[in-house]
Amino acid sequence: MKKKRINKNDTHSVTPGRRPAGSNNDEQLTTRHEVKKTITRQDLMKIDDYTYEIARTFRSDMRVPARVFTHESMLDDILADLCLEQLVNVATLPGIQGYAFAMPDIHQGYGFPIGGVAAMAINQGGVISPGGIGYDINCGVRLLAANMSAAELAPKLEDVATALFHAVPSGVGRGGKLKLSAHELDKVLLHGAQQMLKLGYGNEQDLELCEEHGVLDGANPELVSDQAKKRGADQLGTLGSGNHFLEVQKVDKIYDAHVAQAFGLEKDMVTVMIHCGSRGLGHQTCTDYVKIMMAHAAKWGIVLPDRELICAPFTSQQGQDYFAAMSASANFAWANRQLIAHWVREAFQSVLGADIELEMVYDVSHNLGKKERHLINDKEVEVIMHRKGATRAFGPGRMEIPGKYRAVGQPVLIPGTMGTASYVMAGTAQSMEVAFGSSCHGAGRRMSRAHAKRTVRGSELRQELEAQGIVVRCDSDPGLAEEAPVAYKNVDSVVDVVQGAKLAKKVARLVPLAVIKGG
Repeated sequence: MKKKRINKNDTHSVTPGRRPAGSNNDEQLTTRHEVKKTITRQDLMKIDDYTYEIARTFRSDMRVPARVFTHESMLDDILADLCLEQLVNVATLPGIQGYAFAMPDIHQGYGFPIGGVAAMAINQGGVISPGGIGYDINCGVRLLAANMSAAELAPKLEDVATALFHAVPSGVGRGGKLKLSAHELDKVLLHGAQQMLKLGYGNEQDLELCEEHGVLDGANPELVSDQAKKRGADQLGTLGSGNHFLEVQKVDKIYDAHVAQAFGLEKDMVTVMIHCGSRGLGHQTCTDYVKIMMAHAAKWGIVLPDRELICAPFTSQQGQDYFAAMSASANFAWANRQLIAHWVREAFQSVLGADIELEMVYDVSHNLGKKERHLINDKEVEVIMHRKGATRAFGPGRMEIPGKYRAVGQPVLIPGTMGTASYVMAGTAQSMEVAFGSSCHGAGRRMSRAHAKRTVRGSELRQELEAQGIVVRCDSDPGLAEEAPVAYKNVDSVVDVVQGAKLAKKVARLVPLAVIKGG
């Protein structure tokens, strides 16, 4: 039986609480009246140098303890907002297994903290929460490796950066070059990156080396609202704004030569990192289903410490509808990165010639809900995994990993901020036991966008980056200021925690040569 398409009249007038400030991919530093500051250093029990725990007894409604992967030197930043209070709230949700986890880049978000990970057992009343997946559904990172060195690129770097800036639209509300009819958009929502390949964008290896091969099964375009589709209709192949970027890099350091070779990475090689998501389509989908779930919340009898944690039993009609719409939005994001990668290749070749190749290393999401099977108390349990601002980091042997990487573990891509390093890591066997095969997704904010703009002058930051030899292409100085390195935690320290906690291991360090972003 065909499911009814939802439209703006199907959502309800229940107000879901104040939306996060800033651009449409930004959830940082939301202040909610339901969440109050209650956690201090004394509430954190040190398990080891990289793991702290808030006991289940901290609050009577907690179903599991909360675990935080961090280091003593980073605790002040984490305790500065309400992210740990939000993590404790996550620990109260029905069906949660093991722990409510926080990655070292944790900071405050909508309902769930950004950097939050939670597994809900489907057959134990587990819930699915839009706030546990995020507004920018399937925000993620794609990494390409070029068949050239940084030294070979240097004479043409400025030209390449300009070509990329013109080839890939960026900025708030900016539309792309590809206009889709309603029927064509539905095909993208159903088939994701695979649909772009059918249209001639990219190659088969792109799909082979993409998480889920670039498409989630079970997507239903009819459960994506007309408003969401309208917002996404002209946004394929665009970066958007906020912390999204396109970066030309070089491999600065190799930590594990064997794994780096498997990933196709060599010292001084040129790489290109693409960081973006589902744009307005995903944001609107999250907004729609937050409202729908709030309108039905009373019948489920779920007591929430914060209404931003609104959720539905995964097996309920609303839970299934959201999952199908979320999957469609995720497919849009994979199609978006697929198209951007195609235009990146064209831009490089337009400047450097047809012999330049950029091969896929991997594409991984960090805002997604997925059905996975994990060993819990010696039993295999099917869960709905919430990774919000967190990256899947499966260890060697998991069948979900592409065949060429299966023996060494899944590539884990950790983008830095402008002027700082990014990292390629690999999932480990221990990560499957420690946190359901999960890792951080970046440095993590420590300063709101508004605060960053008050603290940093974008024009001065541009000059500083260019003085370091980093080419900058961005129309907006305020947009640069929002993403200044000072607004984020130290990515090197965050990655050291990830490795110390055995969530993933370092493979390569990448440093920026050129940054392209929207304002």
